[in-house]
Amino acid sequence: MIIESEEWLETELKRIQRWEKEQKDLWFWEKLLRLPFSLLDRILPGRIHHWAGNLLDELGTYIQTGGQYLITDDHVLNRLAARASLPEGTLTLYSASSLPIRCMNEVSEELKTSRGRMAKYQGATTGVGGVFTLAADIPTLLGLSLKVLQEMALAYGYDPRRKEERVFIIKCLQFASSDYVGKQAILKDLSAFHRGGAEREFIARLQGWREVIATYRDHWGWKKMFQMIPVAGMILGAYINRSAVEEVAETGQMLYRKRRVLEKMDTIRGERDAGEKGVPENKEKEGGR
Repeated sequence: MIIESEEWLETELKRIQRWEKEQKDLWFWEKLLRLPFSLLDRILPGRIHHWAGNLLDELGTYIQTGGQYLITDDHVLNRLAARASLPEGTLTLYSASSLPIRCMNEVSEELKTSRGRMAKYQGATTGVGGVFTLAADIPTLLGLSLKVLQEMALAYGYDPRRKEERVFIIKCLQFASSDYVGKQAILKDLSAFHRGGAEREFIARLQGWREVIATYRDHWGWKKMFQMIPVAGMILGAYINRSAVEEVAETGQMLYRKRRVLEKMDTIRGERDAGEKGVPENKEKEGGR
């Protein structure tokens, strides 16, 4: 099995940092059209926006227990095993964390493509009925987003069933729908996550998780308004949902990749430092014989 060198990992980290710098602010028209949903509720029947309250409840349940959004890890682990030329069913989540990052990157790219395609068909289906199916669409889109982020966690050897990982996933969801300032703040928050110890702080700070869903809702909700046109909403729904899931998937892909790269770099440096400290001691022992 190929083991990455520190130089290769540093190159990979630079690619990720380049991606981070390329994350742009929202377009002016996107900011302008982020209408408060309290206003939209006055325009549309309350039943259409009833899902907003449900989203809050579902997201809170996910953070606390995982709820209905938790996924099994078998299909992702089998993809990783195939990439690493290992027999199906032999790879555990613990051993997956030591696989070459190249394997993880390939699997995460496959997942991003396939989940984007799935979201496209789902968006087209809910777009057929216009306003009548809009109410069901965003909760479904949220579910797809959370599930693809869990798959990204698994692809890089992390367990989404752990509460700290669910918090990390919510931060990824928040990143994908934030403006430039928000994105930079989240990157700063996540910069030390790979060293551990930050989980409790994140969990405490995410008590205001309603802000996360409000950002997500405002980011995609106004775009969903165009799906209210029957039949035409099918085309728009397919495009919007695919874009949403691919954007979220790419965010999870890059941020989880960064964590794994940094952890591997820390391991290499730790082993090197331990070896260097052991050399003088061994020489003294040899000289005293």
